[in-house]
Amino acid sequence: MWRWIRQQLGFDPPHQSDTRTIYIANRFPQHGHYVPQKFADNRIISSKYTVWNFVPKNLFEQFRRVANFYFLIIFLVQLMIDTPTSPVTSGLPLFFVITVTAIKQGYEDWLRHKSDNEVNGAPVYVVRSGGLVKTRSKNIRVGDIVRVAKDETFPADLVLLSSDRANGSCHVTTASLDGETNLKTHVAVSQTAVLQSVANLDKLDAVIECQQPEADLYRFVGRITISQQIEEVVRPLGPESLLLRGARLKNTKEIFGVAVYTGMETKMALNYKSKSQKRSAVEKSMNSFLIIYLIILLFEAILSTILKYTWQSEEKWDEPWYNEKTEHERNSSKILRFISDFLAFMVLYNFIIPISLYVTVEMQKFLGSFFIGWDLDLYHEETKQKAQVNTSDLNEELGQVEYVFTDKTGTLTENEMQFQQCSINGVKYREINGKLVPEGLIEDIPDGIRPGLAQEEGLFLKAVSLCHTVQINNDQADGICDNPWHTNSISSQLEYYASSPDEKALVEAACRIGVVFTGTDGESMEIKSLGHPERYKLLHVLEFDPCRRRMSVIVESPSGDKLLFTKGAESAILPYSTRGEIEKTRIHVDEFALKGLRTLCVAYRKFTPEEYKEVDQRLYEAKTALQQREERLTEAFNFIEKDLELLGATGVEDKLQDKVQETIEALRLAGIKVWVLTGDKHETAVSVSLSCGHFHRTMNIMELVQHKSDSSCAEQLTQLARRIKDDHVIQHGLVVDGTSLSLALRQHEKLFMEVCRKCSAVLCCRMAPLQKAKVVRLLKTSPEKPITLAVGDGANDVSMIQEAHVGIGIMGKEGRQAVRNSDYAIARFKFLSKLLFAHGHLYYIRIATLVQYFFYKNVCFITPQFLYQFYCLFSQQTLYDSVYLTLYNICFTSLPVLMYSLFEQHVHPHVLQSKPALYRDISKNAHLGYKPFLYWTFLGFAHAFVFFYGSYLLMGEDTSLLGNGQMYGNWTFGTLVFTVMVITVTIKMALETHFWTWINHFVTWGSIVFYFVFSLFYGGIIWPFLHTQDMYFVFVQLLSSGSAWFAIIIIVVTCLFLDVVKKVLHRHLQPTSTEKAQLTETGTGLSCLDSMCCFSDGETACASLRRMLEGVTGRCSPTRVNRYADWYPKSVLGGGLDGNSDFIKRYVNAWSRGTIDLLLEILLMFSKCFLQEAVLLISKPKTLHGFSNLPKYVAHLSSIKLFVITSVTRMLLSGHIFSLMIHVHCYALSRFQAGGTKEGDTFLP
Repeated sequence: MWRWIRQQLGFDPPHQSDTRTIYIANRFPQHGHYVPQKFADNRIISSKYTVWNFVPKNLFEQFRRVANFYFLIIFLVQLMIDTPTSPVTSGLPLFFVITVTAIKQGYEDWLRHKSDNEVNGAPVYVVRSGGLVKTRSKNIRVGDIVRVAKDETFPADLVLLSSDRANGSCHVTTASLDGETNLKTHVAVSQTAVLQSVANLDKLDAVIECQQPEADLYRFVGRITISQQIEEVVRPLGPESLLLRGARLKNTKEIFGVAVYTGMETKMALNYKSKSQKRSAVEKSMNSFLIIYLIILLFEAILSTILKYTWQSEEKWDEPWYNEKTEHERNSSKILRFISDFLAFMVLYNFIIPISLYVTVEMQKFLGSFFIGWDLDLYHEETKQKAQVNTSDLNEELGQVEYVFTDKTGTLTENEMQFQQCSINGVKYREINGKLVPEGLIEDIPDGIRPGLAQEEGLFLKAVSLCHTVQINNDQADGICDNPWHTNSISSQLEYYASSPDEKALVEAACRIGVVFTGTDGESMEIKSLGHPERYKLLHVLEFDPCRRRMSVIVESPSGDKLLFTKGAESAILPYSTRGEIEKTRIHVDEFALKGLRTLCVAYRKFTPEEYKEVDQRLYEAKTALQQREERLTEAFNFIEKDLELLGATGVEDKLQDKVQETIEALRLAGIKVWVLTGDKHETAVSVSLSCGHFHRTMNIMELVQHKSDSSCAEQLTQLARRIKDDHVIQHGLVVDGTSLSLALRQHEKLFMEVCRKCSAVLCCRMAPLQKAKVVRLLKTSPEKPITLAVGDGANDVSMIQEAHVGIGIMGKEGRQAVRNSDYAIARFKFLSKLLFAHGHLYYIRIATLVQYFFYKNVCFITPQFLYQFYCLFSQQTLYDSVYLTLYNICFTSLPVLMYSLFEQHVHPHVLQSKPALYRDISKNAHLGYKPFLYWTFLGFAHAFVFFYGSYLLMGEDTSLLGNGQMYGNWTFGTLVFTVMVITVTIKMALETHFWTWINHFVTWGSIVFYFVFSLFYGGIIWPFLHTQDMYFVFVQLLSSGSAWFAIIIIVVTCLFLDVVKKVLHRHLQPTSTEKAQLTETGTGLSCLDSMCCFSDGETACASLRRMLEGVTGRCSPTRVNRYADWYPKSVLGGGLDGNSDFIKRYVNAWSRGTIDLLLEILLMFSKCFLQEAVLLISKPKTLHGFSNLPKYVAHLSSIKLFVITSVTRMLLSGHIFSLMIHVHCYALSRFQAGGTKEGDTFLP
């Protein structure tokens, strides 16, 4: 009973058998035991939410994120206890983040609902009650007979019953499922193929038994039992009978099929399964930083609580009259009061955790991913394909790759096969002008004159023309020239379609030579041998599979002989061959492989009538089995494919893609190791590795191949490790095959990894798909935890692509399975360099700065709040108004960093791509390590201290500095700190920006303007819905004070001055490779640096300051030729000061001398400005401060401070200090030219 209830509630799925029984046209048995089965309806549901579950489900998913859950707890705490800030301060930002994310996800799901409705509402025709009935796709039930017309897609997974052709065959294309554009033939069983009318199909009495739904597109096991008048006929059903939903009918007028899988149980829907979530290194670092800041938050809250009670426990403590506790508070438990105060401090400091970080990062990744698709450098003109992004969560991971694992065929090569050579009966041949010419024969037969083919050659070419799954348009055979000596004209009229480029190349080569495959109708295959048509009855097709590594066909020749033709890898053919020139062919195969050719061996077998009868029986039993069909088929295939007579071998060339060698070399310069994982044989793989630059000719290539035992494998690995240790200067390459790899990973994994890590390049050949994934997993989980990238183009690369940190699919000729399962897809391997070195580099820099800046500005935000508690006796009085608390992260400081994270280009993308070594500067998460994290954190605390104590010291404790003579209040003080903070963190973002667009200018300076406008508007109006309005007219009064303006300017300059100096010194004395690239980016040498240092006489200080800031940020376009360019130190011209210690000493001495002159100049200037201020103050007492009582004002002690303030402000605004600093730098360089400073030197005019 309990289990039934759980099943009804959906917790336990009902038990299902391994097979399902389908009654065609839903004719259920009228007698006997019948158990109804529940099948899914035909609705496709790709949406995530419904109207009813959107709110709870979306909220649950969002609050699984730690930061969101944390702020929810803070918000609830504010609701439950008396906290110093309003619950709105936490609730509104949380509501904003949750709402923005919900709108984004809701909109995406609405688009999915819209798409589902279009698919589910498509019109279809089904056979019911003896006629065709029009209905909608969602109404199809399992067992319905569905009619599909030409060029329509199949609305469900259908078993083919009949078509407009007599043999019941049809052609379909599965391009939307696996990307294969070739036409595939599907055939109905002969008993239903004759039922071509609706009336006959309606009378069909049949039952289909098949497996339960599974995702494998190429596997289907079933059988159909047809009840006839006398007996029941059982026929096997396989993939050739199943028409998949999403495929399209071609070259066939109409078909009828019975629905066996519907809706979300179709193979197309089952392949919608989401890939495993991949987390980038940046996300992991971000979570680590959150934990650290959470610890800081807890520390500050605990310390504040302890200090509060320590302070109050002193004997001299006297509770202020305005803050006396109530009777209830005095009698409450101390523990509860401590917990309450601790939570209150948590609420007060909670903004040190940036709530908007996650939503900003999501927006940056989502919007930033469009730039990859828009990049014209990643657009392939020939195929009209652009790069596509399947997931935007890994953009920055493209900048952290340390290992690249790549397939060979179709990834490094074009996958366009050209027949080059073959070996027939121990003799090597090559194709010349459409003729087979034995190697060494220099006589060239003119085109159009063709000798007859020898018996061995003819049989070999017939095997090649018959043993395949190539398709041809039926209409193309008409009108083909029957002249046996003009097969070139015949081949030019034929267009073959094949899922395997190898098969297509071989069939086309046989066609050119004289044996033309002219088509198949599903039951027979027709060829023209030197113009003579021959029809072979197709008895059985033994499909290719990766385990056997071969495929075969059994045909009946025109003479009645039963023949088996088979082709495959030499390791799958030669061991099973007992006759023919085996050793000679083996030698030829190795020679072909050394030339980089792909090799296949061809063999045949002739059956006696008795042998064929047994073969047919075994295949029938295996094909009609519902249980363990694959195993039984494998046994049958192994029984058939033996005692072969070897006919020969083929060599097909697969050319390298454009710029593969340059791309691999660029990856090597970037510090990325490249591993090639291929299924090709050893010699072919090594040859291609050498030709593409993966292996160098000077590289010491070591091999771990053809090992059969653990002991021999371990011994070889030990020797290789010793060899690497002895020759540690030489670059090493390693070649390992699949068999040896399995042995190495079984018991010697650590030793194998030690050898591989010390090799510059590794080549793994004869690899199975799962072995590829295992190798990637092995590196990914090694102690170093390197970031891995896998790139491939075929279905056999999917497991490798999904296993790697980043998966790249190549839009090749082997379908779209790799593309569909990848994170990113590109058209050619050469585009990988732009994807990594430009996009990956920039994405990483952008998001790394975004994350560090977010934590920095929140430290700046909350630390003054913490410091203020020491001056308000830890009474939990907030420093900022609640509105400022709410809008700081949402409005005042969010847009500049978001625009930075979208548009920043600290170095031009083409420079990044042309200098792969710059990739090393950001490797191993360099910008999100603990060193830069501590720097940004320390900078945030330092700036916060300057904000707070600078405002406190410059304002003074007992001075009336407002325009109306009033004292500064705590809200005025807090507003001053907040104003300085908003300006400083915004300009700090501007200093980090190297690439300015009008959008950056608009949001950066617009954020500051918006803050001032909003504060004036917010504080200048009485808002009736606010309980209290502490900020009324506060901002207006603050701006009316001259000392406030001085404080703002001097504090901002003080905060950023040291940061600018640090940048200048670091850029001069220890420039990174990236900073060197910035200096030389414009192609004018040190012109960018020169524009910062030296200016012509007469330039204004404002222009000097602007150009200095451009130089600090590394982005400038100088217009003047520097007058010191001819003597500038060569080490600096090269971008650094390595080894030039003499220059550094003389340069520092010159700086010291120049600084003394600078101080003297400042003193003279200050005296001048001070006198000007005094005269101005005496003559016009109201102009600066608005005081009407001049004698009282002058008599006030603080008037001296005001003289100093205004004078220094005037001097700063004049720009002389910045100009003098720049000229001191030029003076130091000029003294270096003269050999150093001398006694009596002066910079003053």
